[in-house]
Amino acid sequence: MSDAVVELKKTVKQLQSAVNDQELLAILNTLKAKTVTETILRESRIGLAVGKLRTYSSKPVSDLAKDIVKHWKTAVEKAKLKAGGAPAGATPTTNGAADKKPAASASTPITPTGSIPNVSTRSSKTDGVKGKTGDTTRDKCVELIYDALACDSSGTIERISDKAHAVEKCVWTNMGGTTSDYKSKIRSLFVNLKDKSNPGLRTSIVEGLLSPEKFSKMTSGEMASEERKAADKKIKEENFFKSLSAAEKQAETDAFQCSRCKQRKCIYRQQQTRSADEPMTTFVTCTVCQNKWKFS
Repeated sequence: MSDAVVELKKTVKQLQSAVNDQELLAILNTLKAKTVTETILRESRIGLAVGKLRTYSSKPVSDLAKDIVKHWKTAVEKAKLKAGGAPAGATPTTNGAADKKPAASASTPITPTGSIPNVSTRSSKTDGVKGKTGDTTRDKCVELIYDALACDSSGTIERISDKAHAVEKCVWTNMGGTTSDYKSKIRSLFVNLKDKSNPGLRTSIVEGLLSPEKFSKMTSGEMASEERKAADKKIKEENFFKSLSAAEKQAETDAFQCSRCKQRKCIYRQQQTRSADEPMTTFVTCTVCQNKWKFS
């Protein structure tokens, strides 16, 4: 493992443990000047970590994350061109030169597997992609996954097609054939991939940061965007507070100060929410502004 990968793996952990926007911005700013390759991005998983922040609730953080991802994608594509790959939109001629073609419209797909169609919304139909499994049901599912992965991607047809086929094959293997569970899982993956608020999920698969094997086994909760996960967690905590029995007496105290209204008029109760050898969790409610919090 290279030093660059080791260093970026540490940065991934820093991003995951950051407690506020300022920390995230500071870490992201250090990444702007980093020189990366496709191998480094894949092995360190830094691309996936930064990609998730493109949907972060703070606009400065999400904008900076988008800029970094765009910069890295451009660098990787340039490296591929230097290594002998053909640029997007160019078709090799018989003498080895590349002639640029006009941008394709949605009704005129470009079929070479290394090309990137210039369309606003890509799909298997516009890209001229067909399933290659030999089974009608499986081929349709491959095309469905392709539609979800390609809808806003700048990846090549070949890459997205390979990922779509790999995802479908994993689901087919996991479910033991084209069973009802197979079809249900494909639908679930499709719905989550098409979520407009979760572009990081699509990107992580197309760029190879999330393997088809792992993705094929993920639940809807695991596939959700970070923003959605945070919202679900908040709802869960609120429901937990509401579920506390009103019949159980809650003690009044002035030992706690509300962070919202700064008053010390609170009621609290304690409950064992974890294992017996762990401390009890204290649930506090401000009687002035109804703010709720917990600690253990």
